[in-house]
Amino acid sequence: MIHRDLLIMGSAVAVAACVQGTIGIGFALIVAPVMAFSRPDLLPVSLLLLMLPLNLFTFLREHHAVDWKGGGWITLGRLFGTLAGAGVLVVASSHALNLLVGAATVAVAVFTMLAPSFSPSRSALAAVGLFTGISETATGIGGPPLALAYQHHRPDVLRSTVAGCFLLGELVSLGVLAAIGRVNWQQAWSAFLLLPFLVVGGLLSSWVRHGVNAKLLRWLVLAFALISGALLILRG
Repeated sequence: MIHRDLLIMGSAVAVAACVQGTIGIGFALIVAPVMAFSRPDLLPVSLLLLMLPLNLFTFLREHHAVDWKGGGWITLGRLFGTLAGAGVLVVASSHALNLLVGAATVAVAVFTMLAPSFSPSRSALAAVGLFTGISETATGIGGPPLALAYQHHRPDVLRSTVAGCFLLGELVSLGVLAAIGRVNWQQAWSAFLLLPFLVVGGLLSSWVRHGVNAKLLRWLVLAFALISGALLILRG
C-alpha cells in the first residue's frame, strides 16, 4: 500500500472507529466508500478484518448491556444472509462493486433517516440479520439496519448488542469469503497496516462517548454516507 493511500484510508479508519465506538454505527459507512475510491480490491475483506478488533473492544467494554435474546435472532438471520452475500461477490465486477457499495450506502442511510420508531419482533430481528448478512458480506456495510432495530434502546445496549452481532457475523462472513477464494494476504496486510489508526480511534471513543452529542454526530455520519455513496454510484 503506497503512503498516500495509507494516510487517506488511515485517517478514515481513525475517524470511523471513534464514531462507531461513540454512537454504535458509522465505521463501514465512512471507511467503505473511501476504500472503494482508493483500493477497491481490499473490499470487503480488509474492512471486515478491521471491524473484528473494534467490535470486540466495544463488546467487552459494555458487555453488561447486551440484549442476548434479540442478538440471537439477528445472528440466526445473518447466517442465511451471509451465503447470499457471498453469491453476489462471485458474480460482481469492480464497477458493479462500486455501484453496489454506493447503492447500499445510500439506501441504508436514507432508510435509517426516514424509518419511524418501532419495537422489532423476533421475525423483524431475523430479517434485519438476513439483510445485514447480505449487505455486509458483499460490501462491508451492515450497521444501519442493526442500529435501526435498537435506535430506541439505551446507547450502551445499542453499542454492545450491535458490536456482538457484528463480531459473530464478521467471523462467519470471513470464513465464507475464504472458502470461495476471496481472501488474500494483501488484504490482511493492508488491514494490519491500518490497525494503529483503528486503535487511536477506538481509544478516543472511550474518552468522548459520554460527552459528545451523539444525535448530531449520527446525522453527520449519515450525510457523509449519502454524499460518498452518490459519488461511488456515479463512478460505477
